[in-house]
Amino acid sequence: MTQVFHHSTNTLSKVSIFGALLIVAWALWALLEINRSSWVNQSGVAREQPVPFSHQHHVGGMGIDCRYCHTAVEKSAVAGIPPTKTCINCHSQVWSDSPTLEPVRESFRTGMSLEWVRVHDLPDFVYFNHSAHVNKGIGCTTCHGPIDKMPLVYQQASLQMEWCLDCHRHPEKYVRPKEEVFNAAWQPPADWFEKGRNQELIARYQIHPRTSCSTCHR
Repeated sequence: MTQVFHHSTNTLSKVSIFGALLIVAWALWALLEINRSSWVNQSGVAREQPVPFSHQHHVGGMGIDCRYCHTAVEKSAVAGIPPTKTCINCHSQVWSDSPTLEPVRESFRTGMSLEWVRVHDLPDFVYFNHSAHVNKGIGCTTCHGPIDKMPLVYQQASLQMEWCLDCHRHPEKYVRPKEEVFNAAWQPPADWFEKGRNQELIARYQIHPRTSCSTCHR
């Protein structure tokens, strides 16, 4: 019987099958990388605010403690946005006539809150508790990045689930002394990991992070 297909057909078939598998694998990889990119998660994008509040100036330059403005961060699920009165405490004396701060003065006069733009905005189906993390030795900069160097706040981390899980699975990489939680300039000493000081804190603070779905998706 005469051969219907040329002998090269087998090779072409194998190349086509493996080529299709490679294309599918590449497409999945590309999709994952795009999903992690700043184009999707908006990391690194500074948000325009009604008043250009500079953490670089207030935190990095003047050394104002995070808790002066975010008063609820140690005892509440949310860090809290400071009332206008907190701003006026200083700016009734400092830059009291600055045109840039007119929205602050108007807010104080009228009692209408400034409409700040949320930067770290988790989906509604995600539960995050600030106090639980702060009281276990997780620093502000661990999640918020070098806030003391930001003229306008931007989101540094992806805030995606894999980012959260990395910390929950390996808290020893991120824990710090509680007295350094609000110190934006803190860096672990050279022998920090070598001497197991991070592991000592894990035991002292009784850190047992959970990775079950119901921990964050409530």
